[in-house]
Amino acid sequence: MRTAGPAIRVDSLRVVRGGVTVLPELTCSVAAGSVTGLLGPSGSGKSTLIRSIVGVQRVAGGTVEVLGRPAGARELRARVGYMTQAPSVYGDLTVTENLRFFARVLDQPATAIDRVLGEVALDDLRDRIVNRLSGGQRARVSLATALLPEPDVLVLDEPTVGLDPVLRRDLWDLFHRIAAGGATMLVSSHVMDEADRCNALLLLRDGRLLAQATPDELRARTGAQELDEAFLRLVETES
Repeated sequence: MRTAGPAIRVDSLRVVRGGVTVLPELTCSVAAGSVTGLLGPSGSGKSTLIRSIVGVQRVAGGTVEVLGRPAGARELRARVGYMTQAPSVYGDLTVTENLRFFARVLDQPATAIDRVLGEVALDDLRDRIVNRLSGGQRARVSLATALLPEPDVLVLDEPTVGLDPVLRRDLWDLFHRIAAGGATMLVSSHVMDEADRCNALLLLRDGRLLAQATPDELRARTGAQELDEAFLRLVETES
């Protein structure tokens, strides 16, 4: 079942870690069926926001709702997919063995394994040990595990970090194919040249939302054609 309106709502979210306020009163939303980029430099709070959205981060205040339910609610477990920045698969198992294990954990049928292998273009590597795969291939195995339950919302933390431009392009093409099937994608990155691959952008700096806009709206707001320059102008405006 898809949701009407925003798939993700964050209202006055406050997160404190180690006595330091990481997210002070953050409010934003993610439209259903969109590919939304969560962009900002390292340390801007992207991973903390993502962890709050998937329900694994302790929060000090505010609310986070996903598909109309509180983040982390039991009924969201099969509806929200989460890909961490570090590979979340077992290196000493084959691709298929990893997917078979996670399919059992997620209570998904064996047929889901063939489906996700096709979606991430790894069918010809299904019997390869994960530790013998390239970085891009391991990223696709992690993505495949997140896709097993056909989630309505897919949250990806820096999925293209360290990958070459061709692999990054291929993954973004895949994200858009998934969204075209009706899912909502939230993809974090610290690489501003990926911003143009998104339908909408959330720009963070020091835990604060600088802008929530489309790429074209951001250009119009700042007068900059290059999005990295637009981000810098926003920073200067806020300083």
